[in-house]
Amino acid sequence: MPKTQPFDEHLDLYEAWFVENRYVYESELEAVRHFVPQEGEKMEVGVGSGLFAAPLGIRKGVEPSAVMAAKARERGIEVVEGVAEDLPFEENAFDLVLMVTTICFVDDPLQAVREVQRVLRSGGAFVLAFVDKESPVGKVYQAMKEKSLFYRPATFFSTGELLDLIRQCGMKVDGIVQTVFGQLPDIREKQPFREGYGEGSFVVIRAVKT
Repeated sequence: MPKTQPFDEHLDLYEAWFVENRYVYESELEAVRHFVPQEGEKMEVGVGSGLFAAPLGIRKGVEPSAVMAAKARERGIEVVEGVAEDLPFEENAFDLVLMVTTICFVDDPLQAVREVQRVLRSGGAFVLAFVDKESPVGKVYQAMKEKSLFYRPATFFSTGELLDLIRQCGMKVDGIVQTVFGQLPDIREKQPFREGYGEGSFVVIRAVKT
């Protein structure tokens, strides 16, 4: 079952986090933007309220939460209600599929990535962004998980685990960047992203369907 209850009931708190952590959000957005071209048919899985899709020019999305989907539509995104493990699209439909922190909420991560691979065109890109469980912020999130409104149902992954998952689905990783260096309260300006992983808490992987 989709883990949507906290998002259905607390959209205002979800949106407020991005305002309160403005520089974290801006840092994450720039790291994702690095891998999102302006052209092509693009879609976000777990589009939420559209806080990443809208500024990145992604106009299609899938979202299981009706409340979040409605907010995304207000931001100009065409949202289909559905889940990552059963994407409501034909094969070879997109040049790019984005997933931002969604992977930690899906019931079957392997099936979710297989579905991404299915709907991508040959040469299309999968951009996967997440909080690494082995990072400073990831460790805090895991320690506070049971007390967290949004992360209680989440399963966190390391970068290595997700790289294995992507390769298992037959896609080739061709880029990794990281950002959010330090703890969230200490981030008081937009941070540049860096190549690789292991230092930043927010990691973005780009993989290509060969």
